[in-house]
Amino acid sequence: MKRINVFSVELIRDKAALYDIESKKVTSPDAAYRAIEEIFSLSSKPNEHFGMFSLNTKNEIIGAHLIFSGSVNSSVVHPREVFQRALLNNATSVVVFHNHPSGDPGPSREDLDVTRRLQEAGKVLGIELLDHIIIGDGRHYSLKSKGHMN
Repeated sequence: MKRINVFSVELIRDKAALYDIESKKVTSPDAAYRAIEEIFSLSSKPNEHFGMFSLNTKNEIIGAHLIFSGSVNSSVVHPREVFQRALLNNATSVVVFHNHPSGDPGPSREDLDVTRRLQEAGKVLGIELLDHIIIGDGRHYSLKSKGHMN
């Protein structure tokens, strides 16, 4: 006989809070940006942070996650960290986001590569990556609306 470990996974809510946002729906890059700023205040962070919203079939936020905090100019995220949270939230889609402490929200080559990898992983799992929003100094850049996503 061989011993096999049996595990269970459960989602535990860190907190629930009321936020002054018009809607829990993410209907546009502007709506996503407003929710990101209200919940995480990324434009004021001195280091790069990467997060995500898990969304249901109505594009309502059902989970808000700050996944990674990096250095002044980089944050490394793997699809595993993003989609683990999405699966635990029973999300049908996600919006990912991060800030550029330099203030310039334009995407780097690494930003485009991460977005491509997340899109590919999401397709395999059946969880659509709706957008990748980059936050700068009071501005934002939507990779979807600028044509960087399929």
